[in-house]
Amino acid sequence: HGVPRQAVAGCRLAQALTQYCVGANYGWLLAEGLFLHKLLVLANFSGDRCLPAFLLLGWGAPVLFVVPWVVVRYLYENEGCWERNEKAAVWWIIRCPILMAVAVNFVVFVRIVRILVAKVRAHQVARGDCRVRWGRA
Repeated sequence: HGVPRQAVAGCRLAQALTQYCVGANYGWLLAEGLFLHKLLVLANFSGDRCLPAFLLLGWGAPVLFVVPWVVVRYLYENEGCWERNEKAAVWWIIRCPILMAVAVNFVVFVRIVRILVAKVRAHQVARGDCRVRWGRA
């Protein structure tokens, strides 16, 4: 007496959709970081030209690792609702791109902070009140 096939299929679809949404979250976080960096670096930056690339990064990039994860999961670890991760190699198909997005976003964040610090130093107010300048930044 197992669980009906439709219930298992629906549960697996929900798992795949969840993984896609998590990936899209990190993709959009990276797209926003890159957008802010470009906004600070380029004086005449227009977000309209880069919008397709950002859309592709936010919505398209997760497909590149969720679809292979679903296929590998179906072929090599097709048990239950796919809620357990017995084989680490299969789980790294999801983890690796997300960790890479976090690492790149961290580098972008550090660069943004450096840019803001440089701008604050360049535009020092006469009073020299650092808190006001940091607040503006």
